[in-house]
Amino acid sequence: MTSQYDLVGIGNALVDVLVTIEDNFLDEHGLPKGSMNLVDSGQSDALYDAVPAGVEVSGGSCGNTMAGFSALGGKGAYIGKVHDDGLGKVFIHDMKAMGVDCPIEPTKSGPSTGRCIVMVSKDAQRTMATYLGAAVDLGPDDVDEKTIQGAKVLYLEGYLFDPEAAKKAFIKAADIAHAAGGKVSLSLSDPFCVDRHREAFLALVENHVDILFANESEITSLYQVESFDEALQKVRGHCEIACLTRSEKGSVVLSGEEVHVIDADPVGDHLKDTTGAGDQYAAGFLYGYTQGFDLATAGRIASIAAAEVVTHYGARPEVHVRDLIREKLAV
Repeated sequence: MTSQYDLVGIGNALVDVLVTIEDNFLDEHGLPKGSMNLVDSGQSDALYDAVPAGVEVSGGSCGNTMAGFSALGGKGAYIGKVHDDGLGKVFIHDMKAMGVDCPIEPTKSGPSTGRCIVMVSKDAQRTMATYLGAAVDLGPDDVDEKTIQGAKVLYLEGYLFDPEAAKKAFIKAADIAHAAGGKVSLSLSDPFCVDRHREAFLALVENHVDILFANESEITSLYQVESFDEALQKVRGHCEIACLTRSEKGSVVLSGEEVHVIDADPVGDHLKDTTGAGDQYAAGFLYGYTQGFDLATAGRIASIAAAEVVTHYGARPEVHVRDLIREKLAV
């Protein structure tokens, strides 16, 4: 049976506010550089008032991955939760404009649509302050069974894992995907998120996930080990495929005894903003995987997609990324 979608993502539906800041701004507000910090509505408003002028675009980690996946030519759909407000309407419109189906019915009660303030330092590191808003209420009832059944791969965003209802939604969605013959992928998203939910993440990875995405900090945190090599050995066998990224050191793609070391695609002096690098790595790999490429080629596509997004501000690729992949790989 032909799948309706190559990829369906579930994540925090947020509007990103992208600003550039000095390092002392982070110190003044007690924000560790490179971290994702959950804030309430009041804290978000105060920080929004304090940051310099920026750019507001629909985002969220999974949303960025789905936008990148669509830009590469994949057919995708997104499941999340927004309020019936201005930002909620903008989010749905933007996703559809990117070619991503968005079967979301905005809620008319509860918190407003979520917002993520992304503060980019001069060294291109990004620090995030996230008000989840309506996204925090996503639960099992928001899981669109028909949409997930129509997907080759389900993609789950680790950032969404904080609320208990979201954990239950993940399990329900994974069970639906597997019952329909699909694969389940997960991004660990953030080492602080892993620290908060280590045991639950371990259970999810071992029992429900086929394809895992994690950077070096996240995977060593998950297994509470000192070195990347130790973590690599731990994750082997816990899921079908593990994609482990290491910034400028590239990435390692594991599948059983199969190991592929993927070089980082060089960006030279063009590095501007690391926001979305992991999101686009996942987009590139899952595009290659769902289109039938071997793991090494999928990893190479991921590396190119990640390198492209760090050469400009914003977490989503520019429209030429599909041509860039074709040019570099002749596919």
